[in-house]
Amino acid sequence: MTSSSNSLRPLFTLPVIVAALGYFVDVYDLLLFNIVRVPSLKDLGLSEADISLVGGKIINYQQAGLLVGGILWGILGDKRGRLSVLFGSIITYSVANLLCGFVHDPQLYAWLRFIAGLGLAGELGAGITLVSEILPPRLRGYGSSLVAGVGLLGAVVAYFTVTLFDWRTTYFIGGGLGLGLLLLRVSILESGMFKRAQQTGVSRGNFWALFRGKNQTLRYLRCMGIALPTYLVIGILTTFGNEFGKALGIQEAIQPGRCVMFTYIGMVIGDLLSGALSQWLQSRKKAIGLMMGMAFLFMAIYLFGGISSTSTFYAVCVAMGFSIGYIAMFLTITAESFGTNLRATATTSVANNVRATTLLTIPAFQAMKPSLGVIHSAAIVAIICFGLGLWSLLTMEETYGKELDYSE
Repeated sequence: MTSSSNSLRPLFTLPVIVAALGYFVDVYDLLLFNIVRVPSLKDLGLSEADISLVGGKIINYQQAGLLVGGILWGILGDKRGRLSVLFGSIITYSVANLLCGFVHDPQLYAWLRFIAGLGLAGELGAGITLVSEILPPRLRGYGSSLVAGVGLLGAVVAYFTVTLFDWRTTYFIGGGLGLGLLLLRVSILESGMFKRAQQTGVSRGNFWALFRGKNQTLRYLRCMGIALPTYLVIGILTTFGNEFGKALGIQEAIQPGRCVMFTYIGMVIGDLLSGALSQWLQSRKKAIGLMMGMAFLFMAIYLFGGISSTSTFYAVCVAMGFSIGYIAMFLTITAESFGTNLRATATTSVANNVRATTLLTIPAFQAMKPSLGVIHSAAIVAIICFGLGLWSLLTMEETYGKELDYSE
């Protein structure tokens, strides 16, 4: 018992705990606008028609911030260190969220969500990179799962916080959580692998080096491809749960906020277990393949299973969430696929590029809806996402147990 306890002790060191809590605050803040969008914009005096238009614009601003930040923080993480990103990103999004609590102008609101997205972009990639580099290979999967499992609870907490407090207060809470976390990060030490890479003089943080050759480009795109089903579920099937409920003929109205909450509950469980599964199978690819297969099955049930009650609908949301609970695993594969001099650049940008795929999938879904309907439009987008995901998984290298102390 003592030996087993000692062998797992690195999982509960401060860097892993802080990475997990950082992702918790990341998810809380990232989803907050989605949840308070309607009440906050109503409070700013917008009409029902304007709320839809302005709300979509603000979401796009936030997504644009994630895209830009994913590249900038990734480069900074490889040039200046993992900790510089963890400090800088949290200050950026914490201040932006505190200011959101005071906003009275929709255009300023949009810019603050852009800045918040910019800051939030650095959190997960830097955290997974740091955890992957400080943990021994036998614990990497467990560490990533711990980070994601704890982090995804932020979505559940965000949902309940909104039900208990005014929308402005929820932003103050998010900003306060971030600044509190900053105090914990003061004691964290930089990754030893990064320090050694600094001493070699090798070029670090060159984003375009990820596309220098065909093999490197495909390696990067495959890391994105295996994650496409995750943001299909989050961005379309969950976010537009009310529309799918109507299309399926469910009598009681489906609440998108509850869809988000139940999906994330499933993701917490899935992410906690997927790392252990990959360690048991001694394969990242097999673990993700099993999860992806389950995701396809539950997606098919969701769209074509004849769901007729709200309880069954929400239960399938939990199941879909569980099956896409390999978010930390696809980022671990990304971290394990690149050398120390490009690891943060690749991992941080992949994390946010995948989030931003909704800028393509949602417009495609919306464009097909008038002619094909909600169900069949989603099915076509899903087939494309799962097809690319399966191709990426089958053609990528296995990274389980890979030694990471090298440069590209």
